[in-house]
Amino acid sequence: MGSKNKLKRFEENKSFKNVIQPARTILEKDAFELKGYWQVKYFKNDHPIILELGCGKGEYTLHLATQNPDKNFIGIDIKGSRFWRGAKTALEKNLENIAFVRAQIKMIDTIFSAEEVAEIWITFPDPQIKLKRSKHRLIHPEFLNLYRQILKTEGNVHLKTDSEFLYGYTLGLMHSPAYRLRYSHHDIYNNLNAPRSAVAVQTFYENIFLEQNKPITYIQFQFS
Repeated sequence: MGSKNKLKRFEENKSFKNVIQPARTILEKDAFELKGYWQVKYFKNDHPIILELGCGKGEYTLHLATQNPDKNFIGIDIKGSRFWRGAKTALEKNLENIAFVRAQIKMIDTIFSAEEVAEIWITFPDPQIKLKRSKHRLIHPEFLNLYRQILKTEGNVHLKTDSEFLYGYTLGLMHSPAYRLRYSHHDIYNNLNAPRSAVAVQTFYENIFLEQNKPITYIQFQFS
């Protein structure tokens, strides 16, 4: 994408009512006004909140929000030019149960309060295979500890990835008593018992992987 298109999207995002871009200084002070008040101040209902972390174009967020009007969905990504498409489509479809937040995921505990979130989806994150990059892995224990803080008791975390490395890494983490593995499969589209929500939508990159006959893995777990 050219720099002009990115700038145009950044400007459009400022006008979208479903895009929230908190200043980093506000988050660093833990002074974000919607923290703990998403249902009351933003969605104005008591429906459960589901997050998509590293949401990209927001395809999963959009689909789930369309299929589940009784739930609230928030896509989070630091790259606003990516989720611009999802935000624009949500406005065009008059979806009131969806929002996008431009922020670093490592600051998620300053965006949501304890047990404010019902579920978390992580779809096709960068596996960060190199050891020196491992702390940037969205399934790294440091990130998982942040998710634990904001997730309701027995709330599910869903990981969908084409990376055999990340799938195996996450399964390895599940041996810890800190987690409860609810479901896993190494080839979700060749499993008749797959959860519907795991196979009901394919992202742009997922379709590319499927065309290449690359197996898509899925894990669902909770915190103990």
